[in-house]
Amino acid sequence: MNKRATIKDVAREAGVSISTVSNALNNRGSVCQATKAFVLEVAARLHYIPNRSGRDLRAHETRAIGLFVKELTGTYYGVLADTIHNECQKHGYELYIFIVNKADTILQKTLGGGVDGSIIFYEYIAEEQLAILDRADVPLVYLDRDNICGSASGAIFDSFGAGLQAGKYLLGLGHKRIMYIAGLEDNYDSMQRELGLRQALAQQGLELEYRLEGKYSRATAYEAMQAFLKEGRPLPDAVFAANDLSAIGCIEALKAAGHSVPEEISVIGCDDIELCEMYTPHLTTIHTGIEQQAVLAVQSLMDILQHRQKGIVHKLPGHLVERDSCRARG
Repeated sequence: MNKRATIKDVAREAGVSISTVSNALNNRGSVCQATKAFVLEVAARLHYIPNRSGRDLRAHETRAIGLFVKELTGTYYGVLADTIHNECQKHGYELYIFIVNKADTILQKTLGGGVDGSIIFYEYIAEEQLAILDRADVPLVYLDRDNICGSASGAIFDSFGAGLQAGKYLLGLGHKRIMYIAGLEDNYDSMQRELGLRQALAQQGLELEYRLEGKYSRATAYEAMQAFLKEGRPLPDAVFAANDLSAIGCIEALKAAGHSVPEEISVIGCDDIELCEMYTPHLTTIHTGIEQQAVLAVQSLMDILQHRQKGIVHKLPGHLVERDSCRARG
């Protein structure tokens, strides 16, 4: 068996002091970003695992899973985190939730050995950082990407298919002037849903007429639609929003301006959150299965931890749930 790498080995290989390695791994001190990234890469390459508090880490087990997200606001994140927590407990693991604003934190926590595996929903990870994680061969499941390699797996929605379904549904109702309310910038699901919608339109020789920034937010979608209406441009026949909260914000702005849904404009959301059935009009949406994604993410991580499977991308298909917010164009 090869000797386990020590912090001295990392420092020697990286050409820096032991204190610099410690500060880089623990995000302390004034280590510059370039040095920090290089130290993390060397640590990953050497498979260095810190000896936390002198504890014997021969098994490298913490019985803890890390969930890394950009935020925890909104229904999606609440359901996701709750379901992942419950599933982790079923397998005898604690869940640590990290709300991060930079990818370096994910690398430090994951490579530092504080968790046995990580579930990552954070789109702002550069290719070189993904490569570092891949070379480290740590158990990972991504919720927002399908270009996965190495030991990582993915549990993602078929968001392209969701956009395609929504587009075909609206076209089947006779709508041609379509608006898309996007989610967060560079977000995998939002981009894929838009691509699917555009594909459905292209198949009928049409293009996307309007695009607003909703940022997955009820308030932001309301403000974006309100600003659009003030411009006095022709109304869309129908709106597809990247999530249900954006769809509801859109409807509220339309109502406030004296427009009726679905009599004048059809609106369809995505995700099928509980509020869809409570809101008036009841929201037509694409059911994506947030709970199923969470369960699948934990099971995939358990498969990696127990050496049963790795490097698999699981895509969850969505299906249309037809309610009252859409109708055929007269």
